[in-house]
Amino acid sequence: MQDNSTAPAPASQPPVPPAPTRYPRLSVMVVFLLGLVALLITPYLAEQIVYAISRGKARAEAEAALELLSQLPAPENRYRWVVKAIAPSVVAVEMVRIVPGHRLGDEWTSLFQPPSAVAGQGSGVIVDKEGYIVTNFHVVNGASEIHVTLSDGEEIRNVEFVGADPPSDVAVLKISPGMRKLVSANWGDSDKLEVGDPVLAIGSPYGFAQTVTAGIVSGKNRRVVDAGQTLALNFLQTDAAVNPGNSGGPLVNLKGEIVGINTAIYGPRYQGIAFAIPSRPAQEVYDKLKAGETVPRGWLGVAMQEVTEPLAEQLGLEQARGALVRGVVAGSPAEKAGIKVGDVMVKWGDKAVNDTHDLRLLVASTQAGTRVKVELIRDGRKQEVTVTVAQRQPQFGR
Repeated sequence: MQDNSTAPAPASQPPVPPAPTRYPRLSVMVVFLLGLVALLITPYLAEQIVYAISRGKARAEAEAALELLSQLPAPENRYRWVVKAIAPSVVAVEMVRIVPGHRLGDEWTSLFQPPSAVAGQGSGVIVDKEGYIVTNFHVVNGASEIHVTLSDGEEIRNVEFVGADPPSDVAVLKISPGMRKLVSANWGDSDKLEVGDPVLAIGSPYGFAQTVTAGIVSGKNRRVVDAGQTLALNFLQTDAAVNPGNSGGPLVNLKGEIVGINTAIYGPRYQGIAFAIPSRPAQEVYDKLKAGETVPRGWLGVAMQEVTEPLAEQLGLEQARGALVRGVVAGSPAEKAGIKVGDVMVKWGDKAVNDTHDLRLLVASTQAGTRVKVELIRDGRKQEVTVTVAQRQPQFGR
């Protein structure tokens, strides 16, 4: 007998819910930290992107302007292109100097005046894409902190003081380019300038960044006195408006090249007479300081006085010219050569000495160890001595 009954189906198993996904605690912390870092650096990255876009545009305009300037046969309408070419290289320089505290007393008590910070402003120009900046020594002299603001408005506080040459009033700073593509200005040849050549000055007078003024070369081989001392080179004179804060900024020709570093004005404010360090000696000083070298300056060791008409008559001189020796430093090259108080120095080597400024420049430009024949007048008679020039020791600090 056939069994047609159906076997009972096996009981079905209840569905098993999937196990919950468990993230390692360390992974959660990493995700949290990454989110926090992203939140913190996003504003900085956004700011850097803005700066990069601004710098990229300025760099492109500078390159196009330089190309256009090289093709223009005449100077008409060139100012705007000169500005576009040089502006990205010009920076504002701010320094902070700490003035030590001191005691103030009256008839009742003694009060200590705490140290205070004194701020100063100037300008500078980037002359190397690695971040080297040329400015004036007097802009950063004694600074405890130096800040630089680029043409796009970015402020840089980590500024390195590379070195300075006080006799020429040149100083060199350095900033780290980092991811920035800095635009550097080109040096021009100041020796090729003629009186009447058009020039532009650019800088931050009274804190107004990227201010441009135009004028001409009004004179060459001018003397500039700083803090009672004549600086050890001859300057360019210009009528381009230069005011406090312009110091250290570039004076440029119509090729957009640096032909001078704006340094001083005549009087307390602009009166149509300003002075700039010619680019040739400025570049020579820059090259020395960048290489970590000092600028060699010859030293004679005399205190000098101008020969006036009354003095010339009193000393029995035919004309009022030369440098009258009023003092001789003990152990100096002058003393070793037999130069005495009352001598009138009238010739240095084959160069005439018309006044104290001439002698100062001639000595400063003579290499240490050089033997120089000096013509002088002593007791109304011409004499000749031989001086071995020594190295001038630095007398100024940062």
